Amino acid sequence: QVPVMESGGGLVQPGGSLRLSCTASGSIASISSMGWHRQGPGKERELVAITTSGGVTTYRDSVKGRFTISRDNVKNTVYLQMNSLKPEDTAVYYCCVVGLRSFGRGSFTSCGQGTQVTVSS
Repeated sequence: QVPVMESGGGLVQPGGSLRLSCTASGSIASISSMGWHRQGPGKERELVAITTSGGVTTYRDSVKGRFTISRDNVKNTVYLQMNSLKPEDTAVYYCCVVGLRSFGRGSFTSCGQGTQVTVSS
């Protein structure tokens, strides 16, 4: 498997901002997509934002205009800048990466263990 690790979560007041980071490490030949998912209390996991190697980005409607996903291909890192946070954004945020491993070892889909984001006054 390809290790994936998230960071940057925490407690923030409504209207505040946080920046999440996620890095995939190991023997990676290429990455086709990097995305952020979240699972709130008592809710199912949902896709928040995703970016592909072709430069296509997609956001769920509830975060459009507030969240921005970006990617550093050299560092195999994806970021999620979250502005104007709302209490309903409270969730564990997971990063998932899809790509090809080096040395012909095939494709991979790896997700991190998540980072908690809590929006509360």
